[in-house]
Amino acid sequence: MFRLRWQTAGESHGPGLTALVDGIPAGLEIDFGVLAMEMARRQRGHGRGGRMKIETDAVRITAGVRYGRTTGGPVALWIENRDYENWQPVTHPEPLGAAERPSRQRLRPRPGHADLVGLVKFGHDDVRDVLERASARETAARVGVGALAKQLLAQFDVAIMSHVVALGGVTANAPTDVDHFAAEWLQALEMSPVRCLDAGAAIAMIAAIDAAKESGDTLGGVFEVRARGLPIGLGSYTQWNRKLDGRLAQALMSIPAIKGVEIGEGFASAHAPGSAVHDALFVDGSGSNAVLTRLRRRSNRAGGLEGGVTNGEELVARAAMKPIATLRRPVASVDLATGEAVRATAERSDVCAVPAAAVVGEAMTAITLADALLDKLGGDSMQESLAAWRRYRESLSRAFGAAEP
Repeated sequence: MFRLRWQTAGESHGPGLTALVDGIPAGLEIDFGVLAMEMARRQRGHGRGGRMKIETDAVRITAGVRYGRTTGGPVALWIENRDYENWQPVTHPEPLGAAERPSRQRLRPRPGHADLVGLVKFGHDDVRDVLERASARETAARVGVGALAKQLLAQFDVAIMSHVVALGGVTANAPTDVDHFAAEWLQALEMSPVRCLDAGAAIAMIAAIDAAKESGDTLGGVFEVRARGLPIGLGSYTQWNRKLDGRLAQALMSIPAIKGVEIGEGFASAHAPGSAVHDALFVDGSGSNAVLTRLRRRSNRAGGLEGGVTNGEELVARAAMKPIATLRRPVASVDLATGEAVRATAERSDVCAVPAAAVVGEAMTAITLADALLDKLGGDSMQESLAAWRRYRESLSRAFGAAEP
């Protein structure tokens, strides 16, 4: 468990963001163009704020890769914050005298943000010390880590995608039998300002975002992440912290503003009888091939996971994102210095970041699945891991002999 260990560091308006990733096998070829593309995807989406016009989120790999291939050592990523130029006196790492410090102390916490709880927890006297790290800007580093994880998974024919299924009260009605990984669908998603497969719903979502911006409000929504190509057997049912559905839920829930996660039909299954929930098994065809290689499901309400273990179907997870806590017309708060009723701090922010959060969701899913795959296969090099992958697939083809004619 936790073959892939990683952490991020950095503040929203500090010099930059750092990520350190340990456990990637040696010999993984890194496509730097794909890495840049993944970073750019996070910056898109109708409703993003002015910050996205400043940052370019270019990633520098400063350790763990030589001549485009991982060495087996920790991989270090660096993402410069271009906006730091405008914030140096406020977020300066080195000591500054009182006369040199700008008078931008923040003592008006935003309800729904980490401002108040973080200030109390760490004993700060300025909300700035909290909001800089609690900012969703940190997710840029996660997408960098996720881009590495996606390239690792691709070596095992595992693909991941995401799309928005609800936003601002508008629900998408994309066909349920659509191939979410078809090239035309993926291309359409990248062209959509709200990452939505339903063109009519996308228009309504854009209108809802524009209306919220006009009124100084913010909007949330729901995005879905899918993974295809996962083998049976990732994760475990033997311990609570090895169950893959639990680990995925934690990973998605850790994204700023996410307040709910479901796997497969999740919450809907709680309102239906078991006969309408569980995915019936059948054997596709007959012949000399082993039963396990031809097992199929008549549905995928479980979302690709049973008992905390992948079952070979597409993994389907959804996450609910609340509206962003920073509003141009802030909600009521309290001045912590005086106790007076005030309006919350108004930082520059997005109106809606659900499409961007979907890309972050892809990254967190990829990191979690890459870790589970490496936990299953082992190997210090890609050569060893791929050999273990081939042996595992061969063992499935031999299991249980042939199906009955």
